[in-house]
Amino acid sequence: QVQLVESGGGSVQSGGSLRLSCAASGYTYVGLCMAWFRQAPGKEREGVASIDGDGSIYYADSVKGRFTISQDNAKNTLYLQMNSLKPEDTAMYYCAASLSGRCPRVPYRYYYKYWGQGTQVTVSS
Repeated sequence: QVQLVESGGGSVQSGGSLRLSCAASGYTYVGLCMAWFRQAPGKEREGVASIDGDGSIYYADSVKGRFTISQDNAKNTLYLQMNSLKPEDTAMYYCAASLSGRCPRVPYRYYYKYWGQGTQVTVSS
């Protein structure tokens, strides 16, 4: 049974940092496409960052230069380092796993088979 468990969310002030983690069990994402999504109240779920099986990385324009996606293969864990946080980054953040080694050019939710339960990030001004 595949399980993705996110952690690391919280409340920070504008300009602060957080590191999200996504630990996978029953699934090894080595060589597969993984992504981080977020969803704010009343908004669509949007792809924030993804990493391909060969290490190719995508960032949404809104987070480019501030967020970094990475993975620790030994720990089977995906990370999202978030710096210079802004109030508009406030959302529930989800990690997602695919069964393919290639990520779509822009992440879209229906491409990903497995999802975590989400971790809340709140940024105050």
